[in-house]
Amino acid sequence: MAARRIIMQNIIRQERIPRRLQDRSNPLESLTEEEIFMRYRFRSATIFFICSLIENQLEHPTKRSSALPPLLQVLLALRFFATGAFYQLIGDSLAISKSTTGRAVRGVTSLLCSLARQFIRFPSIPETAEIRTKFYSLAGFPNVVCCVDGTLIRIRCPAQNEAEYVCRKGYYALNVQMACNASFRFVNCVAKWPGSVHDSRVFRESSLARLFETGAQNGIILGDSGYALKTYLMVPYLTPSNRAQERFNTSLCRTRVVIEQAFGILKRRFPCLQTGLRVEPDKACAIIVACTVLHNLGIERHDIVDPIPNVQGQVIDEVALPAVGGQHEGKHVRDHIANVFFGH
Repeated sequence: MAARRIIMQNIIRQERIPRRLQDRSNPLESLTEEEIFMRYRFRSATIFFICSLIENQLEHPTKRSSALPPLLQVLLALRFFATGAFYQLIGDSLAISKSTTGRAVRGVTSLLCSLARQFIRFPSIPETAEIRTKFYSLAGFPNVVCCVDGTLIRIRCPAQNEAEYVCRKGYYALNVQMACNASFRFVNCVAKWPGSVHDSRVFRESSLARLFETGAQNGIILGDSGYALKTYLMVPYLTPSNRAQERFNTSLCRTRVVIEQAFGILKRRFPCLQTGLRVEPDKACAIIVACTVLHNLGIERHDIVDPIPNVQGQVIDEVALPAVGGQHEGKHVRDHIANVFFGH
């Protein structure tokens, strides 16, 4: 019996299972534009444009007969950004293994981050004239070039410095600073600070602050009470004492809501940022920057989800602790704006 069992096992081993080669042509061909947009958050023309930007770096020489094409690598990453699901589920949607999916997502994320300087940049001085006009048309606030705010992105418990990442809401997060123009395009993104760090410190040590501190940029940035008042950074009056100051606050809030709307667009398009990232902080930072690059790219190509979101229906990070120190800097500038533009 033992000899017979060994013979049968050898026969089974000799029976080769035919290799299944997956059809890796173009999975977009079998989908409508609406289905493509629903799954990958971009239309096919934009997806191919994204591929054209990074496909040279995605093509790896291999002796194997079925290397993963750049298009599929991009689709895997976009699917992850659009869902935040586990790699196993993402890979199953395109018949690709979990490990290959993980490598593809990390590779595409890294390459998108390398495009940050190209797609996340502060406007040039000639471009700011149109931006000022658009901001002024919202609520009559003068000379505004961008709005700034921080948003909390949930992450998993980090292996090191765990306490630093606990945000004011009690969960592990990154405190990400972003600034945007009147068209919801992000002109600055700082994704590196733990959730416990105050908005004011993030701004104080950012390149955006240095631009205005050194005089390389002119104009006004609008922020909430979490920021210190500066000659170039306007925040609301905590206790307005007259009608001019009340109108100032109203105009500032109606203008500054653009950054909240931009956050809403970004997180609805890439729900992985809303539900949380199950990765270490450095990998989470890369994903946030990659999604910001894609957000701006979509605006450039007029391929966006919702240009005018319903702010009342979204979760807004509006509650902010007052900044410590520096509250009197810029007071004369703020009073001048309130009296001249809102004193009538």
